[in-house]
Amino acid sequence: MRDLIDHLTSGRVCYLTSRGAMISGDSLELLAQLPADSVDLFVTSPPFPLLRQKAYGNEDQQRYVAWLTEFAKLAKDALKPTGSLVIDIGGAYQRGLPVRSLHQYRALLAFVDDVGYRLAEEFYWYNPSKLPSPIEWVNKRKIRAKDAVNTVWWLSKTDQPKANVGNVRVPYSESMKRLLADPARYYTPKDRPSEHSIGEAFGRDNGGALPSNLLSIPNSQSNDAYLRTCKALGLPGHPARFPLKLPSFFIEMCTEPGDLVVDFFGGSNTTGRAAENLDRRWLTFELDAAYAAQSAVRFMQGQDPERTLKAVEQMTKGETLAIDGPA
Repeated sequence: MRDLIDHLTSGRVCYLTSRGAMISGDSLELLAQLPADSVDLFVTSPPFPLLRQKAYGNEDQQRYVAWLTEFAKLAKDALKPTGSLVIDIGGAYQRGLPVRSLHQYRALLAFVDDVGYRLAEEFYWYNPSKLPSPIEWVNKRKIRAKDAVNTVWWLSKTDQPKANVGNVRVPYSESMKRLLADPARYYTPKDRPSEHSIGEAFGRDNGGALPSNLLSIPNSQSNDAYLRTCKALGLPGHPARFPLKLPSFFIEMCTEPGDLVVDFFGGSNTTGRAAENLDRRWLTFELDAAYAAQSAVRFMQGQDPERTLKAVEQMTKGETLAIDGPA
């Protein structure tokens, strides 16, 4: 891992863990320095092209696709033939109109048609806890429904990326649990009207059901450990975070322990935390040095607050912190 980190000369290492590193720097430069065929999985959520400028930086809708495609090109060069790029892109409205922007779909077409990715599968992240937005069209005029779904494109470098959905099974429904408890009572093997043959294996307990491509994951983290720690330390915390379960799902599905996971829009480093939890090596890139340093609190929870705050201040000024030993 140290040899790989040493390749990234244009960035600055903020902190190291036993499995990865947060690097502050320009992601375009850092992606260009990754060795070819070295990354098993990119998981990222870029700043969305919102109409209001955000503190964490977001691109204008007019140039968003061209801007994002530059990152996708460099990521493809660094991917292994069995590797994947998973990118979460939220929707937006056009300025002043109750009409949707097509940026996430234009980005997908550019990735496939211009860069050469394959679309392995489209996923949709449903956030049931998302607040009604945009206010003008939903709350005030009540002419549009709440926007609660993000598109998540699972893209691959070749036709056969590494994947095993058996690793991400979900809990059985109550009806399926009853069937498994007494298969003979609830189920008889037969052909369905659709001509699909449902055999006896249907009643076998596999430890959970196979997932669909609709991921229902609440993002109600207003008081999670990361934000509580930031608040206790007087730090603002990153304002745009996806839930830990989202990158965890794709890390478990598309990689194995020891594989390399990279997030090039790191933010509060949810991806790095997820990869660390799942015994994957990881690299996270973040342009904003303050956000990069503050993300270390994900790996320092439960430590002395004064010591943690001092460490964050030192990283912001350019020092490197080792957490739980060298990477």
